[in-house]
Amino acid sequence: MPKPHASGGRRRRNRGPQVRKNERIRAREVRLIGKDGSQIGVVSRDEALQAAKKMGLDLVEISASARPPVCRILDFGKYMYEQSKRQKENKAKASSSSKIKEVKFRVRIEEHDYHTKLRRGEAFLYKGSKLKLSLMFRGRENEHKELGVEVIKRAAQDLSHVGSADSEPRLVGRHVNMVMSPLPMSRRQLKYNEPLDAEAEDEDEDDEE
Repeated sequence: MPKPHASGGRRRRNRGPQVRKNERIRAREVRLIGKDGSQIGVVSRDEALQAAKKMGLDLVEISASARPPVCRILDFGKYMYEQSKRQKENKAKASSSSKIKEVKFRVRIEEHDYHTKLRRGEAFLYKGSKLKLSLMFRGRENEHKELGVEVIKRAAQDLSHVGSADSEPRLVGRHVNMVMSPLPMSRRQLKYNEPLDAEAEDEDEDDEE
């Protein structure tokens, strides 16, 4: 039979660093920040705690590694909500920027379809995703691969207002590919989409091959 765990069979989950507040703050002195963000200075923990309670707020340790630790007078519940919201936003941004979206072209693509592809590519880059421009040669198109390369180069140029090519187009077998990275947000501009249209674009293209 397995031996019971030393702590009664239950293992504590690692929930990450805990934020200390009020009486849980251990330091005798803290560098206090007021509820309005003003720098009050170094005071005793008890003095800082008393000031927070007078306002009906909490004393929260926001920088435990500082000497003395930095504490602020604020609404603890609201503070944790904002921290959680900020972490989710950062996670969403990181996920969006790390995923590569793809737009597929054809050698003899019609202008209408070409501009539809540009709108999708522009939306992906505008929202911060990397973009893969790809094209597959069919039948006799393999004899004139330079035409496919030109299509990809043209698309990269037409999307230069939202992204830049990581490298020249790459020929691999029957495919030619190029990856683009979004420009800094302050330099991205919409040319083929309205702002709401760009926000709506979110899925990769279905496999057309």
